[in-house]
Amino acid sequence: MNVRFRLAVLAAWVLGMQCWQQSATAAEEPQVRPAPAAAAKADEPIDFERARGLLQKRRAGERLTPQEEAYLQRALEARRRGQGPRPVPPANLMRDTSALKPLTEMTADDRYKDEDGGLYGQGSSAPPPEHAKAAQAALSAIQPLDKEGKPASDGKIVLVSLSMSNATQEFSTFKRLADADSAKSPRVLVVDCAQGGQAMAEWAPPDARPWTEALRRIEAAGADPRQVQAAWVKLANKMPRGDLKEHGQKLRDDTVALLRNAKARFPNLRIAYLSSRIYGGYATTPLNPEPYAYESAFVVRWLIRDQIAGDKEHNAQADHGPVKTPLLLWGPYLWANGTTPRKADGLTYAREDLAGDGTHPSGSGREKVAGLLLEFFKTDPLARPWFAPRRQPAEGLPGEAPAGGSNR
Repeated sequence: MNVRFRLAVLAAWVLGMQCWQQSATAAEEPQVRPAPAAAAKADEPIDFERARGLLQKRRAGERLTPQEEAYLQRALEARRRGQGPRPVPPANLMRDTSALKPLTEMTADDRYKDEDGGLYGQGSSAPPPEHAKAAQAALSAIQPLDKEGKPASDGKIVLVSLSMSNATQEFSTFKRLADADSAKSPRVLVVDCAQGGQAMAEWAPPDARPWTEALRRIEAAGADPRQVQAAWVKLANKMPRGDLKEHGQKLRDDTVALLRNAKARFPNLRIAYLSSRIYGGYATTPLNPEPYAYESAFVVRWLIRDQIAGDKEHNAQADHGPVKTPLLLWGPYLWANGTTPRKADGLTYAREDLAGDGTHPSGSGREKVAGLLLEFFKTDPLARPWFAPRRQPAEGLPGEAPAGGSNR
Protein backbone atom coordinates (compact mmCIF):
# COMPACT_ATOMS: atom_id res chain seq x y z
CA MET A 1 0.00 0.00 0.00
CA ASN A 2 1.62 3.26 -1.06
CA VAL A 3 2.16 6.24 1.18
CA ARG A 4 -0.40 8.43 -0.57
CA PHE A 5 -3.19 5.91 -0.02
CA ARG A 6 -2.33 5.55 3.70
CA LEU A 7 -2.41 9.33 4.18
CA ALA A 8 -5.83 9.54 2.48
CA VAL A 9 -7.28 6.83 4.76
CA LEU A 10 -5.86 8.55 7.84
CA ALA A 11 -7.34 11.93 6.81
CA ALA A 12 -10.77 10.38 6.20
CA TRP A 13 -10.69 8.71 9.64
CA VAL A 14 -9.77 11.99 11.38
CA LEU A 15 -12.54 13.87 9.57
CA GLY A 16 -15.09 11.19 10.46
CA MET A 17 -14.14 11.36 14.15
CA GLN A 18 -14.57 15.15 14.15
CA CYS A 19 -18.04 14.88 12.61
CA TRP A 20 -19.04 12.17 15.11
CA GLN A 21 -17.91 14.30 18.04
CA GLN A 22 -19.87 17.29 16.77
CA SER A 23 -23.00 15.14 16.37
CA ALA A 24 -22.65 13.67 19.83
CA THR A 25 -22.18 17.08 21.40
CA ALA A 26 -25.25 18.42 19.61
CA ALA A 27 -27.34 15.47 20.82
CA GLU A 28 -26.30 16.04 24.43
CA GLU A 29 -27.11 19.77 24.33
CA PRO A 30 -30.80 20.77 24.70
CA GLN A 31 -32.43 21.94 21.50
CA VAL A 32 -33.52 25.55 21.84
CA ARG A 33 -36.49 26.45 19.64
CA PRO A 34 -38.30 29.75 19.72
CA ALA A 35 -41.73 29.40 21.37
CA PRO A 36 -44.79 30.55 19.46
CA ALA A 37 -45.46 34.22 20.06
CA ALA A 38 -48.98 33.48 21.39
CA ALA A 39 -47.86 30.82 23.86
CA ALA A 40 -47.62 31.84 27.48
CA LYS A 41 -44.88 30.81 29.88
CA ALA A 42 -46.02 28.69 32.78
CA ASP A 43 -44.79 31.25 35.29
CA GLU A 44 -46.06 34.29 33.40
CA PRO A 45 -48.57 36.36 35.43
CA ILE A 46 -52.15 35.81 34.26
CA ASP A 47 -54.04 38.75 32.81
CA PHE A 48 -57.52 37.96 34.11
CA GLU A 49 -59.07 40.73 32.00
CA ARG A 50 -57.69 39.01 28.92
CA ALA A 51 -59.00 35.67 30.21
CA ARG A 52 -62.45 37.20 30.77
CA GLY A 53 -62.45 38.46 27.22
CA LEU A 54 -61.54 35.01 25.92
CA LEU A 55 -64.33 33.45 27.97
CA GLN A 56 -66.87 35.92 26.56
CA LYS A 57 -65.55 35.22 23.08
CA ARG A 58 -66.04 31.46 23.56
CA ARG A 59 -69.52 31.94 25.02
CA ALA A 60 -70.44 34.00 21.97
CA GLY A 61 -69.68 30.97 19.81
CA GLU A 62 -66.31 32.09 18.46
CA ARG A 63 -63.57 29.49 18.14
CA LEU A 64 -60.46 30.08 20.24
CA THR A 65 -57.00 29.27 18.95
CA PRO A 66 -55.15 26.47 20.79
CA GLN A 67 -52.98 29.08 22.49
CA GLU A 68 -56.01 31.11 23.58
CA GLU A 69 -57.79 28.01 24.87
CA ALA A 70 -54.69 27.00 26.85
CA TYR A 71 -54.44 30.51 28.33
CA LEU A 72 -58.12 30.47 29.31
CA GLN A 73 -57.86 27.04 30.93
CA ARG A 74 -54.81 28.18 32.91
CA ALA A 75 -56.76 31.24 34.13
CA LEU A 76 -59.82 29.15 35.06
CA GLU A 77 -57.67 26.74 37.03
CA ALA A 78 -56.04 29.68 38.83
CA ARG A 79 -59.47 31.06 39.73
CA ARG A 80 -60.49 27.66 41.11
CA ARG A 81 -57.43 27.84 43.37
CA GLY A 82 -58.56 31.25 44.62
CA GLN A 83 -56.07 33.31 42.63
CA GLY A 84 -56.90 36.44 40.72
CA PRO A 85 -58.62 39.68 41.67
CA ARG A 86 -61.51 39.63 44.08
CA PRO A 87 -64.85 40.75 42.67
CA VAL A 88 -65.27 44.49 43.09
CA PRO A 89 -68.81 45.83 43.55
CA PRO A 90 -69.68 47.98 40.54
CA ALA A 91 -69.81 51.73 41.02
CA ASN A 92 -73.42 51.85 39.80
CA LEU A 93 -74.64 49.23 42.27
CA MET A 94 -77.55 50.36 44.43
CA ARG A 95 -76.47 49.37 47.92
CA ASP A 96 -79.67 50.40 49.69
CA THR A 97 -82.83 49.02 48.05
CA SER A 98 -85.13 49.70 51.00
CA ALA A 99 -87.02 52.40 49.08
CA LEU A 100 -87.96 50.03 46.25
CA LYS A 101 -91.43 48.49 46.27
CA PRO A 102 -92.54 45.49 44.23
CA LEU A 103 -94.47 46.68 41.21
CA THR A 104 -97.46 44.66 42.39
CA GLU A 105 -97.53 46.70 45.63
CA MET A 106 -97.24 50.13 44.03
CA THR A 107 -100.51 52.01 43.62
CA ALA A 108 -101.70 54.29 40.86
CA ASP A 109 -100.48 57.22 42.95
CA ASP A 110 -97.03 55.81 43.71
CA ARG A 111 -94.16 56.92 41.51
CA TYR A 112 -90.76 55.56 40.62
CA LYS A 113 -89.01 57.71 38.02
CA ASP A 114 -92.40 58.87 36.68
CA GLU A 115 -93.70 55.28 36.55
CA ASP A 116 -96.82 54.33 38.50
CA GLY A 117 -97.70 51.00 40.07
CA GLY A 118 -99.26 47.73 38.95
CA LEU A 119 -97.99 45.29 36.37
CA TYR A 120 -100.19 46.79 33.68
CA GLY A 121 -100.13 50.33 35.08
CA GLN A 122 -102.54 52.59 36.92
CA GLY A 123 -102.19 50.37 39.96
CA SER A 124 -103.65 47.31 38.19
CA SER A 125 -101.96 43.94 37.90
CA ALA A 126 -104.63 42.54 35.56
CA PRO A 127 -104.75 43.24 31.83
CA PRO A 128 -107.36 45.74 30.66
CA PRO A 129 -110.58 44.18 29.29
CA GLU A 130 -109.75 44.53 25.60
CA HIS A 131 -106.34 42.93 26.04
CA ALA A 132 -107.85 40.17 28.16
CA LYS A 133 -110.32 39.56 25.33
CA ALA A 134 -107.45 39.28 22.84
CA ALA A 135 -105.70 36.91 25.22
CA GLN A 136 -108.78 34.69 25.33
CA ALA A 137 -108.78 34.54 21.53
CA ALA A 138 -105.11 33.51 21.57
CA LEU A 139 -105.83 30.91 24.26
CA SER A 140 -108.60 29.37 22.19
CA ALA A 141 -106.15 28.86 19.32
CA ILE A 142 -103.69 26.87 21.44
CA GLN A 143 -104.27 23.15 20.87
CA PRO A 144 -102.21 20.01 20.25
CA LEU A 145 -100.53 20.16 16.84
CA ASP A 146 -98.65 17.59 14.79
CA LYS A 147 -95.23 18.25 13.30
CA GLU A 148 -96.78 19.97 10.32
CA GLY A 149 -98.59 22.41 12.59
CA LYS A 150 -102.00 20.83 12.05
CA PRO A 151 -104.49 20.03 14.85
CA ALA A 152 -104.03 16.48 16.16
CA SER A 153 -105.42 14.84 19.28
CA ASP A 154 -102.05 13.17 19.87
CA GLY A 155 -100.06 16.27 18.99
CA LYS A 156 -98.06 18.60 21.21
CA ILE A 157 -98.28 22.06 22.74
CA VAL A 158 -94.65 23.15 23.08
CA LEU A 159 -93.70 25.71 25.73
CA VAL A 160 -90.19 27.14 25.33
CA SER A 161 -87.99 29.53 27.28
CA LEU A 162 -86.02 32.22 25.44
CA SER A 163 -83.46 34.06 27.52
CA MET A 164 -80.11 33.90 29.30
CA SER A 165 -78.21 31.93 31.98
CA ASN A 166 -80.48 32.76 34.94
CA ALA A 167 -83.50 31.71 32.92
CA THR A 168 -82.07 28.37 31.80
CA GLN A 169 -81.12 27.54 35.39
CA GLU A 170 -84.63 28.39 36.58
CA PHE A 171 -86.59 26.97 33.64
CA SER A 172 -84.73 23.65 33.64
CA THR A 173 -85.72 23.31 37.31
CA PHE A 174 -89.29 24.26 36.40
CA LYS A 175 -89.32 21.59 33.67
CA ARG A 176 -88.34 18.95 36.22
CA LEU A 177 -91.14 20.04 38.56
CA ALA A 178 -93.71 20.41 35.79
CA ASP A 179 -93.00 17.04 34.22
CA ALA A 180 -93.57 15.40 37.61
CA ASP A 181 -96.83 17.29 38.28
CA SER A 182 -100.01 15.44 37.35
CA ALA A 183 -101.84 18.74 36.79
CA LYS A 184 -99.80 19.46 33.64
CA SER A 185 -101.49 18.36 30.44
CA PRO A 186 -99.76 15.32 28.93
CA ARG A 187 -99.92 17.15 25.59
CA VAL A 188 -97.67 19.96 26.90
CA LEU A 189 -93.97 19.56 26.14
CA VAL A 190 -91.62 21.87 28.04
CA VAL A 191 -88.36 22.65 26.22
CA ASP A 192 -85.68 24.84 27.79
CA CYS A 193 -84.20 26.95 24.98
CA ALA A 194 -82.69 29.65 27.23
CA GLN A 195 -78.89 29.65 27.08
CA GLY A 196 -75.99 30.85 29.19
CA GLY A 197 -74.56 34.19 28.11
CA GLN A 198 -77.39 34.81 25.63
CA ALA A 199 -79.33 37.84 26.87
CA MET A 200 -81.83 39.83 24.80
CA ALA A 201 -79.14 41.52 22.70
CA GLU A 202 -77.71 38.16 21.66
CA TRP A 203 -81.14 36.94 20.44
CA ALA A 204 -81.85 40.14 18.48
CA PRO A 205 -80.20 39.25 15.12
CA PRO A 206 -82.50 36.93 13.12
CA ASP A 207 -79.65 34.55 12.33
CA ALA A 208 -78.00 34.66 15.77
CA ARG A 209 -76.45 31.51 17.18
CA PRO A 210 -79.01 31.13 20.04
CA TRP A 211 -81.74 30.46 17.46
CA THR A 212 -79.77 27.62 15.92
CA GLU A 213 -79.31 26.07 19.35
CA ALA A 214 -82.98 26.58 20.21
CA LEU A 215 -84.07 24.74 17.07
CA ARG A 216 -81.63 21.94 17.88
CA ARG A 217 -83.08 21.53 21.36
CA ILE A 218 -86.66 21.48 20.05
CA GLU A 219 -85.75 18.81 17.52
CA ALA A 220 -83.86 16.83 20.17
CA ALA A 221 -87.03 16.86 22.30
CA GLY A 222 -88.90 15.20 19.44
CA ALA A 223 -90.83 18.31 18.41
CA ASP A 224 -91.05 20.71 15.48
CA PRO A 225 -90.93 24.54 15.54
CA ARG A 226 -94.50 24.55 14.21
CA GLN A 227 -95.65 23.01 17.50
CA VAL A 228 -94.28 25.88 19.62
CA GLN A 229 -97.31 27.86 20.85
CA ALA A 230 -96.19 29.51 24.09
CA ALA A 231 -92.94 31.05 25.31
CA TRP A 232 -91.55 32.34 28.58
CA VAL A 233 -89.19 35.28 28.06
CA LYS A 234 -87.19 36.71 30.96
CA LEU A 235 -85.91 40.18 30.14
CA ALA A 236 -82.29 41.13 30.82
CA ASN A 237 -79.23 42.49 29.09
CA LYS A 238 -75.63 42.15 30.18
CA MET A 239 -73.82 45.12 31.70
CA PRO A 240 -76.66 47.68 31.43
CA ARG A 241 -75.68 51.33 31.71
CA GLY A 242 -77.38 54.64 32.26
CA ASP A 243 -80.75 55.58 33.66
CA LEU A 244 -84.04 53.78 33.06
CA LYS A 245 -84.73 55.63 29.82
CA GLU A 246 -81.32 54.69 28.40
CA HIS A 247 -80.87 51.06 29.41
CA GLY A 248 -84.63 50.46 29.29
CA GLN A 249 -84.89 51.55 25.66
CA LYS A 250 -82.02 49.23 24.70
CA LEU A 251 -83.68 46.33 26.50
CA ARG A 252 -87.00 47.21 24.89
CA ASP A 253 -85.55 47.27 21.36
CA ASP A 254 -83.66 44.00 21.82
CA THR A 255 -86.73 42.26 23.24
CA VAL A 256 -88.93 43.44 20.37
CA ALA A 257 -86.37 41.94 17.97
CA LEU A 258 -86.39 38.66 19.90
CA LEU A 259 -90.21 38.51 19.84
CA ARG A 260 -90.39 39.20 16.12
CA ASN A 261 -87.73 36.59 15.45
CA ALA A 262 -89.63 34.12 17.61
CA LYS A 263 -92.85 34.65 15.66
CA ALA A 264 -90.97 34.16 12.38
CA ARG A 265 -89.28 30.99 13.65
CA PHE A 266 -92.40 29.62 15.36
CA PRO A 267 -95.38 30.52 13.16
CA ASN A 268 -97.92 29.10 15.64
CA LEU A 269 -96.52 30.97 18.64
CA ARG A 270 -99.63 32.52 20.23
CA ILE A 271 -98.56 33.96 23.58
CA ALA A 272 -95.30 35.15 25.12
CA TYR A 273 -95.36 35.38 28.91
CA LEU A 274 -92.82 38.01 30.02
CA SER A 275 -90.99 38.24 33.34
CA SER A 276 -88.48 40.68 34.75
CA ARG A 277 -85.48 39.82 36.91
CA ILE A 278 -85.20 38.51 40.44
CA TYR A 279 -83.59 40.57 43.21
CA GLY A 280 -80.13 41.89 42.29
CA GLY A 281 -79.19 43.62 45.53
CA TYR A 282 -76.49 41.09 46.42
CA ALA A 283 -74.61 41.54 43.12
CA THR A 284 -70.82 41.77 43.28
CA THR A 285 -70.32 42.38 39.55
CA PRO A 286 -71.79 44.83 37.01
CA LEU A 287 -73.50 42.00 35.11
CA ASN A 288 -77.01 43.07 36.19
CA PRO A 289 -77.16 44.65 39.66
CA GLU A 290 -79.82 46.85 41.21
CA PRO A 291 -81.52 49.03 40.20
CA TYR A 292 -81.38 47.41 36.74
CA ALA A 293 -82.92 44.14 37.93
CA TYR A 294 -85.84 46.03 39.49
CA GLU A 295 -86.26 48.40 36.55
CA SER A 296 -86.51 45.62 33.96
CA ALA A 297 -90.15 45.23 35.09
CA PHE A 298 -91.01 48.62 33.63
CA VAL A 299 -89.66 47.50 30.25
CA VAL A 300 -92.03 44.51 30.33
CA ARG A 301 -94.87 46.93 30.94
CA TRP A 302 -93.77 49.25 28.13
CA LEU A 303 -93.83 46.37 25.66
CA ILE A 304 -97.30 45.22 26.67
CA ARG A 305 -98.62 48.78 26.68
CA ASP A 306 -97.27 49.31 23.15
CA GLN A 307 -99.23 46.29 21.99
CA ILE A 308 -102.37 47.41 23.81
CA ALA A 309 -102.02 50.86 22.20
CA GLY A 310 -102.10 49.26 18.74
CA ASP A 311 -98.44 49.66 17.77
CA LYS A 312 -98.19 47.91 14.39
CA GLU A 313 -94.68 46.64 15.20
CA HIS A 314 -96.18 44.69 18.11
CA ASN A 315 -99.36 43.50 16.41
CA ALA A 316 -100.53 40.01 17.39
CA GLN A 317 -104.02 40.02 15.89
CA ALA A 318 -104.60 39.11 12.26
CA ASP A 319 -107.70 41.31 12.00
CA HIS A 320 -105.54 44.33 12.90
CA GLY A 321 -102.96 43.85 10.13
CA PRO A 322 -99.81 41.78 9.58
CA VAL A 323 -98.97 39.75 12.69
CA LYS A 324 -95.47 40.67 13.92
CA THR A 325 -95.27 39.20 17.44
CA PRO A 326 -97.17 36.85 19.73
CA LEU A 327 -99.66 38.28 22.18
CA LEU A 328 -97.79 39.70 25.18
CA LEU A 329 -98.81 39.02 28.78
CA TRP A 330 -97.13 39.19 32.13
CA GLY A 331 -95.77 35.89 33.34
CA PRO A 332 -94.91 35.52 37.02
CA TYR A 333 -93.51 38.66 38.64
CA LEU A 334 -90.32 37.43 40.31
CA TRP A 335 -88.85 40.44 42.14
CA ALA A 336 -88.95 40.83 45.91
CA ASN A 337 -86.92 43.26 47.99
CA GLY A 338 -84.35 40.95 49.51
CA THR A 339 -85.42 39.65 52.91
CA THR A 340 -88.51 41.89 53.08
CA PRO A 341 -91.48 39.56 52.47
CA ARG A 342 -93.81 40.39 49.61
CA LYS A 343 -97.29 41.16 50.92
CA ALA A 344 -99.14 38.82 48.56
CA ASP A 345 -97.12 35.65 49.04
CA GLY A 346 -94.24 36.33 51.46
CA LEU A 347 -91.58 35.86 48.78
CA THR A 348 -88.05 36.80 49.89
CA TYR A 349 -84.52 36.38 48.58
CA ALA A 350 -81.87 35.69 51.18
CA ARG A 351 -78.16 35.88 50.33
CA GLU A 352 -78.00 32.09 50.11
CA ASP A 353 -80.64 32.15 47.35
CA LEU A 354 -78.02 33.70 45.06
CA ALA A 355 -74.71 32.25 43.89
CA GLY A 356 -71.30 33.75 44.62
CA ASP A 357 -71.72 36.62 42.16
CA GLY A 358 -75.00 37.65 43.80
CA THR A 359 -76.67 37.62 40.37
CA HIS A 360 -77.26 34.01 39.35
CA PRO A 361 -79.64 31.94 41.50
CA SER A 362 -78.28 29.25 43.76
CA GLY A 363 -80.04 25.90 44.09
CA SER A 364 -82.58 27.32 46.54
CA GLY A 365 -83.09 30.38 44.33
CA ARG A 366 -83.79 28.20 41.31
CA GLU A 367 -86.34 26.22 43.26
CA LYS A 368 -88.11 29.42 44.31
CA VAL A 369 -88.40 30.74 40.76
CA ALA A 370 -89.35 27.32 39.38
CA GLY A 371 -92.09 27.11 41.98
CA LEU A 372 -93.42 30.52 40.99
CA LEU A 373 -93.44 29.48 37.33
CA LEU A 374 -95.28 26.23 38.04
CA GLU A 375 -97.86 27.93 40.22
CA PHE A 376 -98.41 30.59 37.56
CA PHE A 377 -98.99 28.18 34.70
CA LYS A 378 -101.24 25.97 36.83
CA THR A 379 -103.45 28.72 38.24
CA ASP A 380 -103.39 31.86 36.11
CA PRO A 381 -106.62 32.09 34.05
CA LEU A 382 -104.64 33.24 31.00
CA ALA A 383 -102.27 30.24 31.10
CA ARG A 384 -104.04 27.37 32.86
CA PRO A 385 -106.55 26.50 30.07
CA TRP A 386 -103.80 24.94 27.93
CA PHE A 387 -101.21 24.05 30.57
CA ALA A 388 -103.41 22.38 33.20
CA PRO A 389 -106.93 22.11 31.74
CA ARG A 390 -108.00 19.33 34.10
CA ARG A 391 -107.69 21.59 37.12
CA GLN A 392 -110.76 23.80 37.52
CA PRO A 393 -110.51 26.05 40.60
CA ALA A 394 -112.98 28.88 41.00
CA GLU A 395 -112.06 31.96 39.05
CA GLY A 396 -113.42 35.31 38.04
CA LEU A 397 -113.97 36.73 34.62
CA PRO A 398 -111.06 36.93 32.15
CA GLY A 399 -108.67 39.63 33.27
CA GLU A 400 -109.74 39.53 36.93
CA ALA A 401 -107.27 38.51 39.58
CA PRO A 402 -107.50 34.81 40.57
CA ALA A 403 -107.98 33.84 44.17
CA GLY A 404 -104.29 33.08 44.68
CA GLY A 405 -101.11 31.61 43.32
CA SER A 406 -100.57 34.24 40.61
CA ASN A 407 -98.99 37.66 40.59
CA ARG A 408 -102.12 39.28 39.18
